[in-house]
Parts: sequence; structure tokens; C-alpha cells
Amino acid sequence: MTNEQRKILVTSALPYANGPIHLGHLLEYIQTDIWVRFQKLRGHRCTYVCADDAHGTPIMLKAQQLGMTPEQMIEQVHKEHSADFKDFHIEFDNYHSTHSPENRALSEEIYNKLNQAGHIKTKTISQLFDPEKNMFLPDRFVKGTCPKCGSEDQNGDNCDNCGATYSPTDLVSPKSVISGAEPVLKDSEHYFFDLPAFQDMLKQWTISGSLQEEMSNKLNEWFEQGLQQWDISRDAPYFGFKIPNTEDKYFYVWLDAPIGYMGSFKNLCDKHDDLEFSDYWSKDSDAEVYHFIGKDIIYFHSLFWPAMLEGAGFRKPSSVYAHGYVTVNGAKMSKSRGTFIKARTYLDHLDPEYLRYYYAAKLNNRIDDLDLNLDDFAQRVNSDLVGKVINIASRTAGFINKRFDATLSATVSKPELLQEFIDAEQTIAALYEGREFGKAMREIMALADKANQYIAEEAPWQLAKEEQTLERAHQVCSMGIHLFKILVTYLKPVLPKLALKVEQFLNVELTWSELSSTLVSHKIESFKALMQRIDMNHVEAMVDASKESLSQAEPEPKQKTSSEDASNTEIEPIADTISFDDFAKIDLRIARIVKAEHVEKAEKLLRLELDLGNETRQVFAGIKSAYAPEDLQGKLTVMVANLAPRKMRFGESQGMVLAAGPGGKDIWVLSPDDGAQPGMRVM
Repeated sequence: MTNEQRKILVTSALPYANGPIHLGHLLEYIQTDIWVRFQKLRGHRCTYVCADDAHGTPIMLKAQQLGMTPEQMIEQVHKEHSADFKDFHIEFDNYHSTHSPENRALSEEIYNKLNQAGHIKTKTISQLFDPEKNMFLPDRFVKGTCPKCGSEDQNGDNCDNCGATYSPTDLVSPKSVISGAEPVLKDSEHYFFDLPAFQDMLKQWTISGSLQEEMSNKLNEWFEQGLQQWDISRDAPYFGFKIPNTEDKYFYVWLDAPIGYMGSFKNLCDKHDDLEFSDYWSKDSDAEVYHFIGKDIIYFHSLFWPAMLEGAGFRKPSSVYAHGYVTVNGAKMSKSRGTFIKARTYLDHLDPEYLRYYYAAKLNNRIDDLDLNLDDFAQRVNSDLVGKVINIASRTAGFINKRFDATLSATVSKPELLQEFIDAEQTIAALYEGREFGKAMREIMALADKANQYIAEEAPWQLAKEEQTLERAHQVCSMGIHLFKILVTYLKPVLPKLALKVEQFLNVELTWSELSSTLVSHKIESFKALMQRIDMNHVEAMVDASKESLSQAEPEPKQKTSSEDASNTEIEPIADTISFDDFAKIDLRIARIVKAEHVEKAEKLLRLELDLGNETRQVFAGIKSAYAPEDLQGKLTVMVANLAPRKMRFGESQGMVLAAGPGGKDIWVLSPDDGAQPGMRVM
């Protein structure tokens, strides 16, 4: 262990303050928390700050939808986020908000310094404007057809299908996500950060070892394309900080969001005399600053953020670490399958340390996606934690409590095995430091196997039966407790609650510096169950509850609105009850709309060509008043596949697509969740 204390500041990406924390978010906070706890366990001054990302159009619109002010909504969400993090044992030194005095002051300071240095430019741009809502549309509030590959229903700034980036004005057939109206072009003066001026500095910084290799390679692609000036302003109405010396211009959320790291730390420094803001953020700082982020925000953290800091006279981060996404059971998290699991739903059914360990066991220092396979999750936790680690104490503590007055032996029976466990410290520490948590867990479990093998070979339960071997049984069981103490110390960054229970059981604090100390003639407490096995019934109940929470959840803003609020429409009464046999006769299938077109001289019909996987069907659907043909092509839907064909004067309709609503403009074609494929039967 190094004797030199490091000064380390660590952040995780800021969760957006318009919704709950889910298991996908938690990967990052658990990863960061483990790394921070490890550094603190090693005796370093490591400070972990975060905050809610509380600005932007989505928050403004969500608050309107809920009938409250943005300030009220972000305060409520902050309480919910804080409770979720606390219950997952995420131990922030400060959890703040970007809607804070500190963040406002720092945002204005950085902007003013960039402006004074000539790095802020203004120019008039043509931007998409929603004529119904009377507002300019952020990129993500415009959808349309990708100008590069032709995929429909793509975001205004990038295509999920081909990965292309573009301007919202480049979209084909754009639509406002807020109102469904076709946006119009409108001129507005905007403020830009001159990112290209920092290209040489950024090229050098990105290859200096501050980033993972995959990140550096990706950034090199952007350098080859040439960096563009970055639009940092938004027009009113907008929830955020007003740009100094303007009337109706606001900082784009991605300008003040990363500054929120500094704002949260400044808020903490103001509460503690032994923390100096400048010691960590000045150009000559000798502190280390690390950002843990998801791979979807690499661009902002590895180009815009270091360039802003450089231009404003602050230090750049030591490193930015990106991770991949979370999938569940091999597929994207799905609300309909119950695998889009909120943090609180998980906590209602399972111990948070199960998830902390499983994530740790699968994490590495690359940008790989992590699959939460629920069967493997239960099996690994039960096998590793309960079957291996806890098993060591449960097999030995009872003898010590009952036969030896709860006191460990005065000698160590197998010092070479104990030394092997102690010597593993350097390997395990290096793996923690390098964020190779999965490899660290494998090393620890390999030691646990050796401890269990030692106890099984010595069989203290047999030794305790004879008076002449009773002391040997005492030594073997005590040795098991010594090895158990070391293993739980290694696991303490991952399992802080278990470590606390073990500290109470052993009457000792588990510290890295005391790994080699033995507990000879040491008094312990009575052993109590430290962790229960995962019951798959609880896992299934969590999945079911996630499905239920979906059905009770508030509706997401529609991408297509009716002429009247749907909540004011009269609900049709439920039809007469049918038998299951009647229902089973209906064959519902997933179908992809490969082509949609107007039907000549038909006021209500669109002709759809539906791909069923092994065949194509023609269906005439009365949805012309609600959908343009180009809005439907490429979408998945659900159709009645065994409906008798119906001859019409335009041709034969070979099934029926499912839709909801009273009709006319107020109709919504049903779509399955991601992962469904043409031809799949709907059960």
C-alpha cells in the first residue's frame, strides 16, 4: 500500500431530473461508488460529488404536464433520486442540483471568460419552430426520416439506425414531438462556442492516456470530419440560466450540466474548511479529477467540456471513463416485459447488495454493454456470496461460539495460507484501481474456494468430537474466521452493508491497512445470518411489479396529438365477456409496415404492405386522417393474421392492424416494444 495520500475528486454523470432512477442508471453510480470506496479504504482523500441535471425543455414541459412549476418538480425528483441512491448505498459526499446559486455563478464566470477571450460567436440561424406551441424546438423534440439512410421516426440530431449526425433541418418530413405539427423555419440569433479553435489541444489531450482506447478512436473520427462551432444558446421559453447581457437567451443545458460538477463541489467546499475549490480546479492543481459517464455522452465530456475548461482557465479532468449500456436477459430494457426496472421497484423486492455484487462481477475497464441475466444474477449471488464467502463464517463461527467461549485461538494454524490471502492484496488493489472489478471478484472468489477447501479437508466438525483434537478444531475454525475477515475486507467497496455486519460480528473495523493483522485470542459476537439466498419468486415478483407500474404510470407525451384532450373523450364501455377459447381463435402477429400509400379516391384508407416474416400481406386501414404514409413505413405493428380476407373495390384486404381511439384524427396504431420481430405471435 502506498503511504502517499492522493487528493481525488470523482463525479458520475448527472441524472436528468424528469424521471426516476432505473437499473440502467445504477450501473454507473455503483461502478463509481465502488471505485471511490476503494480509494477511501486505502486511505486516500477521495471526494465524490454529483447533482441532478435540472434544466432544459423536457423539464419545463413535464412540469407543465404535471401542473407544477419546474422548481417544484425538480425538488420532488431530487428527494426521490436521493432516497434511491442512499438505499443502494451510493455514498456521495455531496449530491446537489444544477439549478443552484453555485452553478449559476460558475456558468456565468466560464461564459464571460470564454467571451472575453473571443471564443463566443453570434450568428443568425434558421431553426425549426412549432407554430402551435409557439416555441423553437430542441433537436430531440423533432423527429422525421433520416436524410442519410431513410429510416423513419429518427431523432432530430442523430439516427439510431445508421449512426449519422445531422441538423434537425436536414430531416425529411419533420414533425414536432410536442404537438405533432409540421415545424416551420424561423430565424433567431444564437451564441456559439468556437470549438474548432481547440482542435489541436483536444487531439493531444485525447491521446495522452486520459481516455479509454475506444473513446480515443471514436474521437479521432470526429477530428477527421472537422469540429464545428457549438450552439450554446436556447430561446425562451426555456428553463435554465439566462445568458448574461441578453433578454431572452438561455444557456443550453449541456453548457451548465458539466459545470454542475464544479457547482456541487463548490457547495461542498463552502461547508468544509479543509476543502479548497482552487486546489482541485486551478490550472496548477495537483489533485486528480475523474468523470465516470455512459458511452452516449462521450462527445460532450471529451470535446466540449475540456475545451470549455481550457478556454476559461481551469484544469482539465485527469481521465474520463465511459461504460456501456445495461441489457436485461440479453435484450434492451423493456417496459412491456417488466425488465425496465426502477430502482425503487427493485428495492421493494431485493437486497441492493445483490445488484452491487452482480454489476461488480461483470464490470471491466472497457466500454462493453453489461447484460443483467436474471437467472444468472440469482445463481451467481447465491453461489459466490452465500455459498462461498458467507459459508466460511457459518461453518466455523458456531463452534467458536459454543465450544470456545466465542474466542479465537491464540495461534494461526496455517500461516502460509493466511499469507497467500494477504499477498493477494497487490493484485486485487491493482484491479480495483484499473476498474477491472470483474477480475477482482474472480480473484476474491478463488481465495474463497481455497478457504472452503481448507475447512472441508480439516473437517473441524469431526475434530471437535474428540478431546485430543478439540484444540485443532479451534485453530481450524479460527483460521477460517481470519480468512473470512480478509475476504470481506476485499469486498468492502462492493458490499458496504455486509462489511458493517461483519465488523459488528468480529468486533473489528475492516481496513486495508490492517489486512495482515490477526485476531488471535480475539472475542467475537454470536454469528447471525449475514445474507439470504435470492429466491427467484422475489425476482419474478419484481418483474411483475415493473409491468404493473407501467400500466399505472402517467402517459408519455404523444408524438401525435388529437384535436381534443384524450382525457376528455368518452370511454367506450367494455364489451360482453367472451370465453378463453373464443379469444384463442384470434392469431395476433407482429408485422412490419414495409410500404404505406394513399388509395386513390378513398377518403379514409391507406394501403399497407405488412411483412410477417415469411410472407407479405396487403391490408387496407382506415387511418388516413391520422397518419401520413411516410410516418408508417418501417414501423412495427400488431395485426390480426387469421381474419378472413375481405374483398374491396381497391383490392383484397388480408387482415387487420390494431389501433386505439375513437376514429378520425384520434386514432393510434399499436406498436410492440423493441426486440419484437415480424412473424412473432402475440400471446
